[in-house]
Amino acid sequence: MIVTGTSFRAEALRIGEGASAPSTRALPEEVPVALVYDGSTQAVMMATPADLEDFAVGFSLTEGIVTAADQIEDMSIAQHDAGIEVRMWLASERGTALTRRRRAMTGPVGCGLCGIDSLREATRDLPHVTATPALTIPQITGATDALRDAQPLHDETRAVHAAGFVSPDGLIYAREDVGRHNALDKVIGALARQGIDPATGAFVLTSRVSIELVQKTALAGCGMLIAVSSPTAHALRLAQDAGITLVALAKGGTAEVFTHPTRIEGAAHVA
Repeated sequence: MIVTGTSFRAEALRIGEGASAPSTRALPEEVPVALVYDGSTQAVMMATPADLEDFAVGFSLTEGIVTAADQIEDMSIAQHDAGIEVRMWLASERGTALTRRRRAMTGPVGCGLCGIDSLREATRDLPHVTATPALTIPQITGATDALRDAQPLHDETRAVHAAGFVSPDGLIYAREDVGRHNALDKVIGALARQGIDPATGAFVLTSRVSIELVQKTALAGCGMLIAVSSPTAHALRLAQDAGITLVALAKGGTAEVFTHPTRIEGAAHVA
């Protein structure tokens, strides 16, 4: 499985409306990506093979493998018939910590909540976020529209998620992936590699808000999460406890603020 792009042209048969005709459709590539630290695989994720350096750094940060991007001392990407390896070499103290973590693991890792070693860690305590992004209501309600205009792979395939970072200057980064948490990791990694503080803006998502997306937002130190769809009840409670302003159903110039509206000028008195 040597993949050379992010999409594949597939032949199909279009049916309906009284006629059938051949057609072609662009489909997003989805490949196994192994995240390898100091020679040992920590997780294998199904992902879109783009911006993999950003993905690896973001995953490493949000899974607690490193606490800063420069603790990954070297990185390379190797493509194989079975998929892609992102090989990373860690600073010695982080490598030692990861070795202890591996010894504690009792089962396989999987998509979404990766590399955890207990049910308790799946709902682990999060840092309380105190960041105060200086975003206006129009910037917040228009964030998903701005992200929608920065999704070339979705335009081609109609089958991928996107995540972005909005600052007072507008949409700075957008990343796409078949997995919504992968897309957010790519954005977090891009910010870390460029030395941009997530506390200065908000993450914006094309998906519903589930628990792992709130966890990643809190661990990145970002104070606001904006999404086009609704949150789960658990994600809402987690955002409330972590001090994150959770904005959902943001589209068409409106949005619903579920937690900590006092960060938003003009919404401070909403119950």
